[in-house]
Amino acid sequence: MVVLETSRLLLRPWRAAEAVVLHELWTERDPRVPPHRRIDRDGRPTVADLEDWIRTNQPSSSGLLAVERKADRDVIGHCGLIDNGPGSKGEPELAFELLRRVWRQGYATEASLAVLDWARSSGYERLWATVWEWNIPSRRVLAKLGFSEERKKQDAACGNNLFTTRRL
Repeated sequence: MVVLETSRLLLRPWRAAEAVVLHELWTERDPRVPPHRRIDRDGRPTVADLEDWIRTNQPSSSGLLAVERKADRDVIGHCGLIDNGPGSKGEPELAFELLRRVWRQGYATEASLAVLDWARSSGYERLWATVWEWNIPSRRVLAKLGFSEERKKQDAACGNNLFTTRRL
């Protein structure tokens, strides 16, 4: 079980009771995000669906860890590595998503730097990150982290998806 700590944050596995935070993330997503990553017409995923997901999908490595503010003891999103990204075997994808109410406070950069440090110390040589071209805040975070654009995939429905990489 991976637990990462920064001066302001604790990155740790999710607890089922925190599914309400995941649900809030799903409800806040931009309408340009692909439909399978947003709440559908039937209200899925529900908080109960997300509780089940947390119970059955605890990360074996850094996975998508809950990002908790140490001072407030509240979960504000997630950050971690996922293995089903666009990279080749052994090159996971960095992913992060935070609640809108905490944007522009440096939390995404801080959490991602902790994950990058963990990845480096775990022997990874390169990470990927994908981001929609229209997602300027996330693109700024990736630029601060040293990611550079590798290629672009055009998607008529959702906009261009940028594939970025960073050597560790």
